[in-house]
Amino acid sequence: MSFQQGLSGLNAAAKNLDVIGNNVANASTVGFKQSQAQFADVYANSLTGAGGAGVGIGTKVAQVAQQFTQGNISSTNNPLDIAINGGGFFRMDNNGEITYQRNGQFQLDRMGFIVNPTGAKLTGYMANANGVLATGSPAPLSINTADLVPQVTSQVNAVHNFNSNKTPLLASDFDMSDPTTYHDSTALSVYDSLGNEHTLQTFYVKSAAGTWDVFAANDGVLISGGGADGQIGTLSFNDTGALTGGSPMTISGLAVTTGATPLDFTIDFTDSTQFGSAFSINTLNQDGYTSGRLASFNVGADGIVLGRYTNGKSAVLGQVVLANFANPNGLQQLGNNMWGETSTSGTPLVGAPDSGSLGVLQSMAVEDSNVDLTAELVNMITAQRVYQANAQTIKAQDAVLQTLVNLR
Repeated sequence: MSFQQGLSGLNAAAKNLDVIGNNVANASTVGFKQSQAQFADVYANSLTGAGGAGVGIGTKVAQVAQQFTQGNISSTNNPLDIAINGGGFFRMDNNGEITYQRNGQFQLDRMGFIVNPTGAKLTGYMANANGVLATGSPAPLSINTADLVPQVTSQVNAVHNFNSNKTPLLASDFDMSDPTTYHDSTALSVYDSLGNEHTLQTFYVKSAAGTWDVFAANDGVLISGGGADGQIGTLSFNDTGALTGGSPMTISGLAVTTGATPLDFTIDFTDSTQFGSAFSINTLNQDGYTSGRLASFNVGADGIVLGRYTNGKSAVLGQVVLANFANPNGLQQLGNNMWGETSTSGTPLVGAPDSGSLGVLQSMAVEDSNVDLTAELVNMITAQRVYQANAQTIKAQDAVLQTLVNLR
């Protein structure tokens, strides 16, 4: 007669209660994955075999398996809170040791690196000054807070309709301060190499049927051109109103008083027309911008960290990468919501979010624990009853043994 079955059942039930208790304790832990105790029966081995009459000697805990099911996603107000919707883990650099986690609660440290609460750095692909990602080996991600470098204006796009009903004027009479000497005008901001803003004004004088002389001024000073003072070119239109000549116009070596490099740019009038309707500005833009300071940033579904600047521009700062494993249950639990790679888990498959088996990211959100608290409380009651039942088995064994001892 043996107490082994009952004792093994008590040990297994106690282990199960430990697992359930740990699940309940982490019901509010962001990114936590619940565990499940899995059991196996135990039989004594013999050389001859027990045949069909063998009686087991109890149970044992085969493994404590984690359940990597998706947790609910909750919104937050922190732009560095990131939730994974789907497969994968954040890849972290913990002082040179690579670890993995699902908890997406991040913040910036004093050096600008994106870190978790324990100081481990989130890894990904960094971007250069032109926003091009270095997609080689992932490295710790940092937010570059330097000013966005200004871009000098090199191209102006102007698409207008000129009124063919206008009465021609003498180009030689043009005076930018006298609106009666020109028909129409526009104004546009352009930028020098230091990001300083300048006002480019253009004036249009119909000098003959289908012919429009173009004058320009920078910051209120006429630009010297090839014709009359301030004239930079002439636009020609045919009898159907289509532009036939004069575009683009080039302005080169335009000196500025800010210490910046002289401006060189072209004005492209392609698709401009001359119809019998009022002057209209259909397109008027340029490709330059002033410097800008980082105002905000966010992480896209594909992991791209996009910075937004005070000058209205945006730039790619980096990209978060994810890692996945053939056998996530083979990962070693390290605590602090982190796992480590093992030979059982297989090598990590690292890539951009929303590729392969990797999930997508959601900024300003976190993944809740996947613990079903109601189910765990029911499991706890069941495990408690199993523990009591095994205790009763031992009690019954003890009663039988006592009966044998008392035989005379």
